[in-house]
Amino acid sequence: MNRPPDPKRQTAVALAYQSQDSAPRVVAKGRGLVAQAIIARAREHGVFVHESEELVSLLMQVELDRQIPSELYLAVAELLAWLYRLERGEADLSEKPKL
Repeated sequence: MNRPPDPKRQTAVALAYQSQDSAPRVVAKGRGLVAQAIIARAREHGVFVHESEELVSLLMQVELDRQIPSELYLAVAELLAWLYRLERGEADLSEKPKL
């Protein structure tokens, strides 16, 4: 039986970007236990997990293995730039990106 998604259930989306790609791709997404597994796997591999309900909600609409739509380029670019600065020690966790 298909039920509508519970808005209170945790959701997660994983993005990947390769230099040959024109935009990041959605490589994993899910709700509930699947979302928890995505987050746990990211943390196990030292991948930063950013929490933005609005951005995740929009990314959940993108099909798996598809590039993000151009409407989300700016938000994702700001997130990636912040992560880059964070990895280089030029930013800290208190400086959340403006998405």
